[in-house]
Amino acid sequence: MTTAPLFSTVLAQETAVETLRRAVSSGRVHHAYLFDGQDGTGKELAALGLAQALLCERRREGTSEACGECSACVRVAAVAAGRASSHPDLVILERGLYSPEQIGRRTPETQDLSIDQVRTLVLARASFGAHEGRAKVFVLRRAEELSVPATNALLKTLEEPGKGTHFVLLSSHADGLLPTIRSRTQRVRFAPLPEDVVVRLLAPRPLEADRVRAIARLSRGSMTIAAALSDPDESEAREAFEARALAALSAKDLGPALELAEEAKKAKDGLPTRILALAARLAERSLAGAREGRPGAEADAQRYSLALDAVQQLDGNAGSQFVVESMLARMRGARS
Repeated sequence: MTTAPLFSTVLAQETAVETLRRAVSSGRVHHAYLFDGQDGTGKELAALGLAQALLCERRREGTSEACGECSACVRVAAVAAGRASSHPDLVILERGLYSPEQIGRRTPETQDLSIDQVRTLVLARASFGAHEGRAKVFVLRRAEELSVPATNALLKTLEEPGKGTHFVLLSSHADGLLPTIRSRTQRVRFAPLPEDVVVRLLAPRPLEADRVRAIARLSRGSMTIAAALSDPDESEAREAFEARALAALSAKDLGPALELAEEAKKAKDGLPTRILALAARLAERSLAGAREGRPGAEADAQRYSLALDAVQQLDGNAGSQFVVESMLARMRGARS
């Protein structure tokens, strides 16, 4: 089986990828990287591209290109396709990825990436060399979810890993990580994807062209958001949120808004896309109202901006209940 080297599949992140390519070809790969940028911009794909280049069985010294054909390359590519890692020198860490039994816990990891996972997957292996190749790579998804005990347990290994051991921490809230983590890593920034790239990546989906363009505009350069906005399985939840939010705007009091805000605590992961879908509806109403000369068009334009502000607050790790409550209260006060 032959796959394209993963570095070549990372789109619109030329600076980040070139930084990593130079490090590989020069033999000066940093022992710990922090890939910083919103989800859906290619951070994990680049991390796996780095792992593939380091683990490739045929890569020549002085080059950065994995062959894409050897067993190591194929197994790393399988992780990029959504499968579990079957390469002993590529370890993925993520909250809730493993059963409690696999990491020596009694309960699932519901709040953070636990010290148990760090002990089992990192500390127990850190002193040993690579099993098959010349490197060992640990990729931590959503590093901001590391618990404080897990962070403290990781610090010494992160600072002085064994020979050929590399860490890649992925985070959409890198500034929220402890300074001790940030100081031990080399930061590589990932920018939002251009709209035309999002449009291209959405092309295989059965969507009308106008819908694709609308999703690309609302995606804020994130394929994670774009995929969620185009997922028909999530449409019912998005439509229900829209309907309740719009009803709360015209309710006689704040009761419905407070109820929706309370429930937002339980749907934090899907909340940004639901608010973005609401923003899209408000934008449509504003444009249609302006064309037809209906009152309320200016108010809906203001509400559209407030919805986008709310998503930015969620990106800054603000509480979901507070964000929704504040957004709806301010939307109710919008005037034409």
